[in-house]
Amino acid sequence: MISAQLHLGYKGLVLLGILQGILRETGGTPIRYSIPEELEKGSRVGNIAKDLGLEPQELEERGVRIVSRGRTQLFALNPRSGSLVTAGRIDREELCVGVSKCQLNLEILVEDRAKIYGVLVEVRDINDNAPHFQEVELEIKMSENAATGMRFPLPHAWDPDIGKNSLQSYELSSNPHFSLEVQSGADGNKYPELVLESALDREEEAVHHLVLLASDAGDPRRTGTASIRVMVVDANDNAPVFAQAEYHVSVPENVPLGTTLLVVNASDPDEGANAEVTYSFRYVDSKAAQVFKLDSDLGTISTIGELDHEESGFYEMEVQAMDNAGYSARAKVLITVLDVNDNAPEIVVTSLSNSILENSPSGTLIALLNVNDQDSEENGQVVCFIKGNPLFKLEKSYGNYYRLVTDTPLDRELVPSYNITVTATDRGSPTLSTETHVSLNVADTNDNPPEFTQASYSAFIPENNPKGSSIGSVRAYDPDYGENAEIIYYLVEDTVQRAPLSSYVSINSDTGVLYALHSFDYEQFRDLQLWVIARDSGNPPLSSNVSLSIFVLDQNDNAPEILYPTLPTDGSTGVELAPRSAEPGYLVTKVVAMDRDSGQNAWLSYRLLRASEPGLFSVGLHTGEVCTARALLDRDALKQNLVVVVQDHGHPPLSATVTLTVAVADSIPDVLADLDSISAPTKQEDSDLTLYLVVAVAVVSCVFLAFVIMLLALRLRRWHSSRLLQASASGLAGVPASHFVGVDGVRAFLQTYSHEVSLTADSRKSHLIFPQPNYADTLISQESCEKSEPLLVSGDLVSSRDDHAVTQVSL
Repeated sequence: MISAQLHLGYKGLVLLGILQGILRETGGTPIRYSIPEELEKGSRVGNIAKDLGLEPQELEERGVRIVSRGRTQLFALNPRSGSLVTAGRIDREELCVGVSKCQLNLEILVEDRAKIYGVLVEVRDINDNAPHFQEVELEIKMSENAATGMRFPLPHAWDPDIGKNSLQSYELSSNPHFSLEVQSGADGNKYPELVLESALDREEEAVHHLVLLASDAGDPRRTGTASIRVMVVDANDNAPVFAQAEYHVSVPENVPLGTTLLVVNASDPDEGANAEVTYSFRYVDSKAAQVFKLDSDLGTISTIGELDHEESGFYEMEVQAMDNAGYSARAKVLITVLDVNDNAPEIVVTSLSNSILENSPSGTLIALLNVNDQDSEENGQVVCFIKGNPLFKLEKSYGNYYRLVTDTPLDRELVPSYNITVTATDRGSPTLSTETHVSLNVADTNDNPPEFTQASYSAFIPENNPKGSSIGSVRAYDPDYGENAEIIYYLVEDTVQRAPLSSYVSINSDTGVLYALHSFDYEQFRDLQLWVIARDSGNPPLSSNVSLSIFVLDQNDNAPEILYPTLPTDGSTGVELAPRSAEPGYLVTKVVAMDRDSGQNAWLSYRLLRASEPGLFSVGLHTGEVCTARALLDRDALKQNLVVVVQDHGHPPLSATVTLTVAVADSIPDVLADLDSISAPTKQEDSDLTLYLVVAVAVVSCVFLAFVIMLLALRLRRWHSSRLLQASASGLAGVPASHFVGVDGVRAFLQTYSHEVSLTADSRKSHLIFPQPNYADTLISQESCEKSEPLLVSGDLVSSRDDHAVTQVSL
């Protein structure tokens, strides 16, 4: 049965301890300790670590410290034992004068929890003070005619202890004329009075010496004494009488020095000198003596020191009125010091975080503030708020503590730091306020990817560029800070014409400058599309990309190519025929050329560089048509050699030349006749004539073969061009269509030439028949062969490079 009861008792104690721990954690009930006064420094008060639910070594680790404010720090923490110890001598009478129960409050901060725990320490009284009299020696004058039973107030002793340790009794030394009677006042104090038991006779004994003993009931018992000398005087049988037994006055603490607070008045029914009364303080403590002054003649009490409600809000003293005969009366004076709102609130930052991450959630703790006002009542009631910053808020914590927390997530890129102003205002009139500033830095997180300064980039590079030359640059900006803003550039891997992109272009990872690793050829490809990625160095890294278009600019690196007339493969020279009956402007042939370049670099012009007969033929500047410049004469040679040069408009210009051979005759017999006239009349003439006939037939055959080859080549090219046109609109592969177009914007086509050739069986009588030239298949009239043909260079006259030239030759 006893074991079961003990078990239940222990269980109850455990539940009680758990309940106390919960209350302390929530700040509902303070931790209580009780100690006697006058302990030595370092004396143990209580096991604070255990009561906080911590181990002793956790006190320092978790930042446990005392944050109570006051003039003197009375307690300290012992981190080794986990105990709350005294920091010095504790005198209950000094700390709690006039208070029956002395309790000291302090707060303990657990910093890692940001929690405040209240601690209440009760200081028990010990009998360390003996009763003492303020006046060790007292002289009392008594008239010899004083009636028996008359009472004379004696000085009462003061013992700051409480309870049985305080003043308990008085004793008077033995004397036949006097006895002691103790009165209990309304305030609970004991006031000794000297009672005259028998009449006095000055002639018999003028002076009586008495000893007043005051004692307490403490252990050990302590006593105090005062010497009383009774002087027997003659003939004054009335004592002064105060108009009031107690005087009460309330005065604000901010009254100026010298202000009269009240007037005490005592009257004596005697006349003359026996009615004159002097006033004095019968009892006044040391603090009150420094603040108040009593006029001995007028009975006025005025201030000689500054009043401070926060230091002492109440004063109690005794005033004595005495006549010349020594009769006296006493009255009590009670002065209440009223509080004035003369103290502004105080804000103390007890815990502070100088920096928080920008992605911290709402409610993140920044600082723990203690707000206090030394005034009382409404003057000491404080309202605390944040001025002009909605991003933060104050939360009420334990007692006068506030938590400064974030009210919304912060963004370092918008505001990198804050200066938070916390204002505390009391409810006094007029109100007083205090401001404190809390500086907060917002630490960066990698929450912003790099941003390019442009939505897309374009770069231009001339073809045939040297390897390693700079193409251009891209630039990205990251609003983050430090490593989060360090940007690395790189290219997205791709394939260009079956080769990796990295073999064509590289990028500087730090600066974003692009370099060409390959010499580009405009005729191979004209643009290059790639993607650049900018990545920061944060954790995790963030990136963004942008498109970059590289355009290859054409250079004049290709000379014009002669398409017609083509050079025979057997080493012979092609021959063009022109009848002697041809009129000026007769189209003999046309030189067709192309240039692999584009734009101005592919604009071609034709001119006659050299001729056997100057002035006989002309060449169209833009068309390349070879026409007769005048009528043919009989004296003109049969064979005419022309050198035509084709030149582009690049810088510097490039050119190509072609040599044309033109046979001048109305018919083949005329050609043969001309050959006969040229030959000498010798036996060799037959063989020479045969040779010329063979040459003429060979020339005609070569011309025929050249036209057939030209026709087939142009047919194949047109077929190939049409296939390419269907596959892509970018132009002929390697041969832009603009190469066949002059500056006048008109498509240039080869003219169709028709010649009929007939031979008889007899080689000597063979003849060639030249019909009139057929212009039915010619797209350009003879007027296009005018000598003067101005060169018009205009952007409006340049045809698109996507056009395709078509050349037709028929026999």
